[in-house]
Amino acid sequence: MFVKLCGLRTESDVAVAVEAGADAVGFVLTSSPRRIEVDLAARLVAQVPAGVLTVAVVRGVTAAEGGELALKTGVRALQLHGDYPREAFDELAGMPFGLVRATALGPATDVRTGAFGESWLLIDSPVAGSGEQWDITRLAENPPTGEWLLAGGLSPETVAGAISVARPWGVDVSSGIESSRGVKDHGRMRAFVAAARE
Repeated sequence: MFVKLCGLRTESDVAVAVEAGADAVGFVLTSSPRRIEVDLAARLVAQVPAGVLTVAVVRGVTAAEGGELALKTGVRALQLHGDYPREAFDELAGMPFGLVRATALGPATDVRTGAFGESWLLIDSPVAGSGEQWDITRLAENPPTGEWLLAGGLSPETVAGAISVARPWGVDVSSGIESSRGVKDHGRMRAFVAAARE
């Protein structure tokens, strides 16, 4: 099970994520309680070993602006979060990083990984970063394909059950591993990775 821990903000967050065995770490670069500045993100990215995927997360900015932030931080992937059209992904094709298409599940959502040229697909709750659980049983009607991650309302307590229902390739968490909004709880980070892999 591929595990991404998102919204990391400190050197100790990164160290714990790596030590716990996370496959990917995410850094939020646009408006959010978890946002960090580009120069800090670049320093944190530099501390991540090569075997762990580094992801810049953006929403509410243009694809070009997101691409610029990804280049400045040196991440290996850029997550466009929200209703980005196919054209946004086309615009970033050929850049030196992979793309994550992060979206909520709607009636017209294309749930095939790679449909927009992305490397990974992330299906999130309608209110990203809120920690709100959503009805993941809806995925059974239209199961995603390829390397896709389940997100939204996951925690150390709920992730194993969610995996058994949705059968994702990977999982992504942010608020479910926090002690307060934007502040990571290192014990919960370790517990989440362990529960996801059980």
